Amino acid sequence: MPGRTAVLVFAAVCALGQTAGAADRDREPAAGSPPQQLQLAQGFSGSPDQPRRHLRVPNPAVLSDREAAEIYLGLADELAAVYARSGSSIVGDYQSWQRYSSAPYKSMTHGRRYVSNYANAQARDYGRYEEAGQLPVGSVVVKDSFVVTDEGEITLGPLFVMEKMAPGFSYVTGDWRYSMISEAGEFLGETGGEGAQRVEFCIACHLAQEDQDHLFFVPAERRVTAD
Repeated sequence: MPGRTAVLVFAAVCALGQTAGAADRDREPAAGSPPQQLQLAQGFSGSPDQPRRHLRVPNPAVLSDREAAEIYLGLADELAAVYARSGSSIVGDYQSWQRYSSAPYKSMTHGRRYVSNYANAQARDYGRYEEAGQLPVGSVVVKDSFVVTDEGEITLGPLFVMEKMAPGFSYVTGDWRYSMISEAGEFLGETGGEGAQRVEFCIACHLAQEDQDHLFFVPAERRVTAD
C-alpha cells in the first residue's frame, strides 16, 4: 500500500478533478479512429495492471436523464448477471438494495461512464449524504456502470465496490476495502488482496473525502431519499 504522503499528493490531484474546470481537464488528446482513441485513453490512464485512474471513455455521449434511465433499464439484468460471474458474494443481489440515484449520471471520476449508486441496509445512512457521518462495519456501497459513445455504441461497464471493514483494516482507507469487477465479470482486485495494485488509485482519490468517511455522493440534482 502506498505511503500516506504519496497518497495525499494524489488525492489533492484527484480533488481538483471535482471542480468546475474538470470538464476541460477531462479532454483527451486529439482523437482519430476508435483504436487510436483507445490507445490514447490507455496512455492517459496508465497501465491496466497498475492504473493511475479509471480508463477514460474517449467519446462519451451526452444523455438526458430519461435517455440514461431507459438504457439502464434495458441493461440492468445483464449487468447483474455479468457481475455474478465473478463469484463475489458481497454484491450478488445489489440491485435489490436502495438505489440513491434517480437516473444514471456520467461520472468524471469513473472514466466518464454512466453510473448508478446503490448501498446495502447497513449503509442506509449513505442516503443522508454529507450528513451521513461514519458508516458502520458491513456497509457496502456500489456503482454499476455502462458506456454510451457519441456514435451510439452501448456497452457494459465495471462494478465499483466499497466495503467497510473492521477497525484496523487500513488507516489510510478509513477501513474501506475497494474492489472492482470488470464488464466481463472478472474480479480485478481488492485492497489488501489479490490484484490490490489495480485498485490502489481508488484509495488516493477517495482520500480527498476523508472528512466524509472517504465517500463521494450522488450529484445533488439526482439524489433519492431512502425508502
